[in-house]
Amino acid sequence: MTQTDPAEIHIDMTMREILEIIPSAQRALFQRYHVGGCSSCGFQSEDSLRKVCRDRNLLDPAEVLDTLKRAHEVDQKMQVQAAEVQGWLDTGEDFSFIDVRPPNEIALASITATEALDFANQERYMALPKDRRFVFVCRDGARSLDVASYFIGHGFTRVSSLRDGLNGWRAEVDASLPNYTLADDELSS
Repeated sequence: MTQTDPAEIHIDMTMREILEIIPSAQRALFQRYHVGGCSSCGFQSEDSLRKVCRDRNLLDPAEVLDTLKRAHEVDQKMQVQAAEVQGWLDTGEDFSFIDVRPPNEIALASITATEALDFANQERYMALPKDRRFVFVCRDGARSLDVASYFIGHGFTRVSSLRDGLNGWRAEVDASLPNYTLADDELSS
C-alpha cells in the first residue's frame, strides 16, 4: 500500500490514483452512493472523481471526498500489524487467521498459521460467536480489508485485516516468505 496522505486526494485525480491512496474508495463509493459496484454504476480507472460525480449526479464533490477520507480512517483502525498477530500466535490466543486469496495465490506463498477462506461455506463463519477475533490476510492488505468489512457488516466486532498483507508479514515476521506479483486478470480469479 502506498504512503501518500489521503488528505492529498482531490476531485481532479483519476480513480486509479485515488484507489492507490485509498484502496477502500470503491467500496466506500458503493456503500454510500451505489457507485462502482457493478457495470451499470461503474467507472473507468482513468475517470476523474469529478467525472464520476458528474456522471452519477453526486452534487457535492466535497462530501464525496470526505466520505473517501472517512473510509480510509475506518480502514486504518481495522488493520493490525504482523508482529502483533505473531504475538497472539506465540501466546496461543484463540482466533481465526484466514487467508482470503484464491487457491492459485495461496499456492505461491502462505503463512503457515492461516486457513483458507471457504467461500462456498459462509454459514461456517456466520455461525461463530460475533465477538470471535478474526484476522484476514491477502497479498497486500487491500482484499482482506474488503472481507473484514463484510464481516463487520454482519455484526462481528473483533475483526482485523493484516496491514500490508503477506508483504507486511514478510517485512515484520518472516523474510523467507516468497514474494510474488500477479497480473490484474489473475488477481480477479
